[in-house]
Amino acid sequence: MRLRRTTPQGFVRARPGPGFEVTLDGRPVPALPGRTVAAVLWEAGVVAWRTTRDGGRPRGVFCGIGVCFDCLVTVNDRPNQRACL
Repeated sequence: MRLRRTTPQGFVRARPGPGFEVTLDGRPVPALPGRTVAAVLWEAGVVAWRTTRDGGRPRGVFCGIGVCFDCLVTVNDRPNQRACL
């Protein structure tokens, strides 16, 4: 018996919709539907997008499941949105 390799998209025969752009600090960043803001930023090489109030340490995604609140971003003028969700 031969095992076939497949991707989750291939398994469900899903195809992403057309790509689009988001803007990060005035810079266009390509995105695909269904991706989290964090995934879009990671693909663009951005791993930290805010700093802590105390000490100015960089923050991005830490837990990746919406528990830690390190990945907060402003989306469409709505502050404190979790990028990992």
